[in-house]
Amino acid sequence: MEQPRRDFLKTLACSTAATALAGCQTAAPARSQGAGPVFGLKAPALDEVRVGFIGVGHRGPAAVRRLSRISKAKVVALCDVFEARVAKSQFDVVAAGHPKPAGYFGSEHIFKKLCERPDVNLVYVCTPWEWHVPMALYAMQCGKHVVVEVPIAMTVADCWKLVDMAERTRLHCMMLENCCYGEDELFALTLARHGVLGELVHGDCGYIHELRAGLLDNTYYKNYPLEFFRRHAGNSYPTHGLGPLCQYMGINRGDRFERLVSMESAEFGLTSYIKERFGPNDPRGQVRYAAGDMNTTVVRTARGRTIMIQYGRYSPRPYTRINLISGTKGTLCSYPLRVALSPRWHDWVDEKTLAELKARFTHPLWQKVGELAKKAGGHGGMDFLMEYRLCHCLLNGLPLDHSVYDGVTWSALVELTEQSVKQDGSSVTIPDFTRGGWQTAEPLGLVEV
Repeated sequence: MEQPRRDFLKTLACSTAATALAGCQTAAPARSQGAGPVFGLKAPALDEVRVGFIGVGHRGPAAVRRLSRISKAKVVALCDVFEARVAKSQFDVVAAGHPKPAGYFGSEHIFKKLCERPDVNLVYVCTPWEWHVPMALYAMQCGKHVVVEVPIAMTVADCWKLVDMAERTRLHCMMLENCCYGEDELFALTLARHGVLGELVHGDCGYIHELRAGLLDNTYYKNYPLEFFRRHAGNSYPTHGLGPLCQYMGINRGDRFERLVSMESAEFGLTSYIKERFGPNDPRGQVRYAAGDMNTTVVRTARGRTIMIQYGRYSPRPYTRINLISGTKGTLCSYPLRVALSPRWHDWVDEKTLAELKARFTHPLWQKVGELAKKAGGHGGMDFLMEYRLCHCLLNGLPLDHSVYDGVTWSALVELTEQSVKQDGSSVTIPDFTRGGWQTAEPLGLVEV
């Protein structure tokens, strides 16, 4: 496997040099010779999904346990910098009645050994943000399908690298946006696909989550989120709320993002929390953090629709992803779940009517796998449902619900929102990562298992 390693390092070096010269790359580069679009990619069906996990610190261990419960899925290898984490997840796999998976640990680059294993056909990446792209690129270079935690990339240049590699290798590269499989979110998708909400016009979404304590407890590897917030403004975690709205609207599948504007408050909540909790002399409270308490971004699409995205990790506010989708015939909004329909737009429907709507328009995935998903867990079952559907597609040679184009389009807002914030809210162009393919791609249907 020396050739894939040499090719990977050469590609990475060339891409890094090009990025330094080009900056934020919004124009579509030429497609590599021999590459082609991967809309609706149908890879050969797998007889068994043999998973190698990279990163079993935060999100990884629960994912290992969930995959161990899915028929014809097998965790064959685990990787982390820390041996104890690998050992704990090995124990979990054995406790679920499976053979002990191989373990790799002790180095930040030991993940390459896992990717090179001939028995791994799916690499599952749960590592700090800065490692998502190098790991995904190397996995595909080694001939593996890859799924990656959110965001899939932190820069536009890295987004293009993932698109180019996926198109060249014809391998699946999917971002693990679990919120696209939430019960409310798939209910909203079902209403939209049945025309209950009419022509979709506008959506509100976000990720507002009070996470200051978790940022300061030294559990993140090298405190990578805190270091990122010190250097970067903008929305660094846009996809949880955005992904479902893009499903409803068919972004990259009949419509696409064109431009955004983004503005941000100053930072108040993090430093005040540090000083109150740890004292006025704590060095973390003396830092000037670039990321403010609340970021608000508005995106306009090619079809003239709009989306508002909010992001805040420092404010003592109840958790919400907002999840509002509004059309010409009605509106749905979560937290709590409410629906308003024509002709009574000014009032949310009563509980009885809402229950009837939910019974009639429950998504097929929640109808068939919902109870199992709730028992398996993972944010109310959405994580398990996502992985169950993923394995179903790989085992049957079906296209995945989200392509590389979706993951990079949603994630590109990390850099683009920062660019707009730094330009006092100026409008910023959003790249078309599909290179025009969005005009003929079909929206995601009501998929089943």
